[in-house]
Amino acid sequence: MGARVRLTRDQSPSLEVLTVEDGQFSFANVAPGPFHLSITSTGFAPQEFSGNLRSGEAYRIPPITLALATAITEVRVVPSPVEVAEEQIKDQEKQRVLGVLPNFYVTYIPNAVPLTPKQKFQLAWKTTVDPVTFGVSGVIAGIQQAQDDFSGYGQGAQGYAKRYAASYADGVIGTFIGSAILPSLLKQDPRYFYKGTGSKRSRILYALANSVICKGDNGHWQADYSSILGSFAAGGISNLYYPATDRDANLIFENALIAIGANAATNLLQEFVVRKLTRNTANSANPANSTPANP
Repeated sequence: MGARVRLTRDQSPSLEVLTVEDGQFSFANVAPGPFHLSITSTGFAPQEFSGNLRSGEAYRIPPITLALATAITEVRVVPSPVEVAEEQIKDQEKQRVLGVLPNFYVTYIPNAVPLTPKQKFQLAWKTTVDPVTFGVSGVIAGIQQAQDDFSGYGQGAQGYAKRYAASYADGVIGTFIGSAILPSLLKQDPRYFYKGTGSKRSRILYALANSVICKGDNGHWQADYSSILGSFAAGGISNLYYPATDRDANLIFENALIAIGANAATNLLQEFVVRKLTRNTANSANPANSTPANP
């Protein structure tokens, strides 16, 4: 189809014609004076031309070339699941009870994106090198020394140093095995998914159940092999550095059961107390905390 040419003049009605195949067009019986041409065609950028027609003149305008129009398309960038998870982890790493105690392994986003193995190790590392973790290990070692627990370590500065190293090692080994290595191999999420809704009874049962179940990377609930096996593995490794008099295979099983019970108690606190005391909690109101839709 030809281009549309509109001729406009002051205080005169506009005239329109279509160009023929070779691009020619003409207007007849145009009164002299200033005029303005607008040339438009679908898919091309419009062009303008102005001139002044004198009386008795046949005005020939110079060739006008229409350029292809530049299409402007709105592009919506959808972040990848890995990018969304990274933003969610950054929010989690800001969560601290009373602004001090780290609360990294809880997500308040019901549909939080699964973590990659790298992100699971990242969260474990962040936890083990947190200053509060070092401080807690020091307090535990002090209590043990005061009660003369693990007496094979002795007393004095040397005994305290051994207890401190053992306490810190317990935390590091347990965190990396139960929250990074096994979750990566078994494709399980090491975090506690805060419920926060429903009856008090349903929330209690949910918190207790989460001591032995977890959410898989596929979004389905399953037995928490990572945490359970991690407790046994960490207990077995601890026999390598605890005093010989305190090494006992039965102790490994006892510690594993204690760990499960401790997880249940911690989950109850998370469900009913901790969030109220935790600053910078991430929630679904943040756009980065939503699972990206398929483009």
